[in-house]
Amino acid sequence: MTTALTALNDLLAAAGMPPAIARQADLTGGDPVFPTPYRIAAAGAAAIAAAALASAELWRLRTGRAQRVGVDARAAAASLRGHKYLKVNGVNPQTRDTITRYYQLKDGGWIYLHNNFPHLRERNLRVLGARHDADNVARAVGTWDGPALEEAIFAQGGCCGMVRSAAQWAAHPQGSVVAALPVLEIVRIGDAAPQALPPGKRPLAGVRALDLTRVIAGPYCARVLAEHGADVMKVSRPDLPDSGALDIETGIGKLSTFLDLREAAQAEQLRELVRASDVFVHAYRPGALAARGFGPEDLARLRPGLVYITLNAWGHEGPWRERRGFDTVVQAVNGMAAQSAVQGEPRQLPVAAIDYISGNIMAYGAMVALARRATEGGSWMVRVSLAAVGDWIARRGLIDELLFSSAQAELPAQLVDSWMRNITAPAGQVRYLGPVASMSETPPGAFLPPLPLGASAPQWP
Repeated sequence: MTTALTALNDLLAAAGMPPAIARQADLTGGDPVFPTPYRIAAAGAAAIAAAALASAELWRLRTGRAQRVGVDARAAAASLRGHKYLKVNGVNPQTRDTITRYYQLKDGGWIYLHNNFPHLRERNLRVLGARHDADNVARAVGTWDGPALEEAIFAQGGCCGMVRSAAQWAAHPQGSVVAALPVLEIVRIGDAAPQALPPGKRPLAGVRALDLTRVIAGPYCARVLAEHGADVMKVSRPDLPDSGALDIETGIGKLSTFLDLREAAQAEQLRELVRASDVFVHAYRPGALAARGFGPEDLARLRPGLVYITLNAWGHEGPWRERRGFDTVVQAVNGMAAQSAVQGEPRQLPVAAIDYISGNIMAYGAMVALARRATEGGSWMVRVSLAAVGDWIARRGLIDELLFSSAQAELPAQLVDSWMRNITAPAGQVRYLGPVASMSETPPGAFLPPLPLGASAPQWP
């Protein structure tokens, strides 16, 4: 049985951290927290604790002082669906397209269509020859076999995932590649002299991070960096669809600017920002940024000592390496949705475990790399994929149905309320789930409110 401690030891080993550091962490509680067969509380608590321990190590490098880290499993599980608890002026602003869901195929199997972004929705509907109506989409999907529809949608630049069992995913060409990938890679990509951490009263004080990501995992990584003291700037583009409530939840602690890398002058502005930054986070598909001169080696030459964090859906190798993907799509193909089925119909997990855990692991890797930069020098790349993180969560093992089926769908409101924080933002009064990890000397927290996309000038203050 996997506990949070065994999962934490796994993450420490993945980053080459000494096992003894786990003794600084107090991990309380365990699975099940919500009604799911997956050990999401253990996995979530481990990822959160790993990031906090890496932050504590940076603090030790600054001051010579160690500190205790604590994570409660119930709070960790709740944090994996933090957007559910978000309120702006007393209202939860979540939105989801009405046709984003599972549909039954001609052969009786199922497929998940991701329609939450307009461009993906249009491409999916074009392949199906359907209109924006769930019943109409269902009839169209019912004329297709799963593999043919999945390939047709991806060929048109859409996004979907045919529901597979864990065994079917393991036998799939991409599934076998993912099974061989580590949950986290930290790779030296250039030479640079050791760079001490800037002066400051928080573990990441003076560290500047650029966030070129969207939706949850990447933006949440950058929010975690902000909560440990980093200056963070989100970089988006005005013509791209926003992520609604998710931009508010993950935007806490960040500046936010617009830059269009298709314009030479604006691409040069990003290079200027990189020259004055320490961390660069992106979630473009493999090769997309390199084609514009923003690949890992390019930026390591531009800014020796940079920590370059890259997230993609399916891993950097294999036949699906350039395909789009999201947490829910990965759940569809890797067996999670099938394992969670109710009366034969696939179901998503009650939390966005892959997204939020990926974000914490990315932040953990970034802080480990910053510690390496401080002690041995070098430029570093941190590489994470949603599919590999999903595989890592699944490897924690399954909970017996008699045990997890008795878990409540909701935590006590009073308990959740004790974890909430308030901040005044341009959008109004924002109430959000605060940082889960406790730290004895440097408790995490972000102080900038979430800003509208593009509200900041493209320059560091």
